Amino acid sequence: MAEARGDGLELHADWLRVPLAGGRTADFHYRWLRHNCERERHPHTRERTRCSSELADDVRPRAAALAGDALFVVWEPDGHESLYPLAWLDAHAYARDRVDVPPPTSDLAALEISAVDVPLGRQIAQALARVRERGAAVVRHDPSDRTPPEAATEAIVTAFEAAGLRAVATHFGRIEDLRTDNTTNQNTDQLGYTDAPIHLHTDQPFLDRPPRYQVLQCIRAADQGGDNLLADARAAFRHLEAHDARAADLLATTPVRFDRQQQNFARVVESPIVARRGDADFLIRCSYFTLAPHRLPFAQLSEFYRAHDRFIRLVRDPRHHVLVGLQPGDWLVYDNHRTLHARTGFTGPRWLRGIYFDPAET
Repeated sequence: MAEARGDGLELHADWLRVPLAGGRTADFHYRWLRHNCERERHPHTRERTRCSSELADDVRPRAAALAGDALFVVWEPDGHESLYPLAWLDAHAYARDRVDVPPPTSDLAALEISAVDVPLGRQIAQALARVRERGAAVVRHDPSDRTPPEAATEAIVTAFEAAGLRAVATHFGRIEDLRTDNTTNQNTDQLGYTDAPIHLHTDQPFLDRPPRYQVLQCIRAADQGGDNLLADARAAFRHLEAHDARAADLLATTPVRFDRQQQNFARVVESPIVARRGDADFLIRCSYFTLAPHRLPFAQLSEFYRAHDRFIRLVRDPRHHVLVGLQPGDWLVYDNHRTLHARTGFTGPRWLRGIYFDPAET
């Protein structure tokens, strides 16, 4: 996360922002600054005496401050000291007045909608508007509503269909009963029907057309654990594009295989992880547990792993997660083409119902 300083400096993971005259700013990567230290030039010829290849991979400031009209930095890991006149930084700025693209937020309140005194159809309309804006919505039940949660499932389905969506059956069935003692669904030999933790992923990436939305309705909360996690993969990808364009391009152009192998179901799809990049039609396929072994050319494999792992570490950073605890009657809906979801491990008879939806015209 950024460290904003009273002197106007902003220190980020691998770059810093320097205030310039006239209210302007310039951004510099730590490696660029360390490579361009004027104290590592020959005193007579002023030629460089150090190559960037000699620098540590994890070079970063141990301390940084504005000292008069210069930027002073003490570097990790060697303790080297550098001084950069602000006029020199201004003259050599390569990212002046840049608008940074932030990573995903962890703001649960921005997703929550109260069902108190709100008709179900209006709840659906508000939730879908929130999904378009933020990728997900969480609807908190009305305590005065005494309808058993399991009896409300079909009403929720009907209301979504009235809003222009259609329920989509998968190889599990039309409605999933996500519980360890499931007896109602097909093909339950997969993680969703266990009490194990499941990290961030999208659902059904091995289908030609993964369903667009999923509703998760809480029938019974676990005795302990079982919280849902959400991460906005589109926001994470936009952040990656702004900081590592090559990594973003590799995710959007390198085909990988998603391979679902169950006792009575098998499906394989080959696609880039980011299958569509546009805001309106963004589509990510992301599932570590159905990702088949890569079959990339030898010379491309290390570069792809670097891009993939940088993105996944970004979305797995807990600072970018929305933690959602659902109680009976609560439900959440998320855009399966944009939002990654996960759950913590749990104990006790947790029961959630899952329903997939697509726009009615597809």
